[in-house]
Amino acid sequence: MLQFNYRMDSIAQIKDAAQEFLRFLENQPVKFVAFNGLMGAGKTTFINSLLEEMKIDGLGSSPTFAIVNEYFSNQYGTIFHCDFYRLKSEDEAYDIGAEELVSGNDWVFAEWPEKLGNLLPEKIVNVKITDQNGCRIIEANV
Repeated sequence: MLQFNYRMDSIAQIKDAAQEFLRFLENQPVKFVAFNGLMGAGKTTFINSLLEEMKIDGLGSSPTFAIVNEYFSNQYGTIFHCDFYRLKSEDEAYDIGAEELVSGNDWVFAEWPEKLGNLLPEKIVNVKITDQNGCRIIEANV
């Protein structure tokens, strides 16, 4: 199992964390990245830093209300940032087109991936962000 571990002692380290994580992602066989962590753990902030490293133009805010934001990078292609927090059922996931997201070959950064139910792909990069006494621990495995 391939793993990634990073300890961020301050927000000033987020760019370095995103750069290292992107190098980790570039070597993975899958492009669906499931971000897990409590509300306020820093999932959206970390994803936005990752998108900046991927040279996204017009980086926006969290897709909490839109559910899915679509971006484009000349180097990485289409990237979807999804926040599935508001989904109430797997049927709602189908209604927003999540089936196409999970079966495509584009990058997908998904917050609250468990809301997809059975649509969640079997092979994913699983990321967990935790707060330990003010430090953020970012762990990932494939």
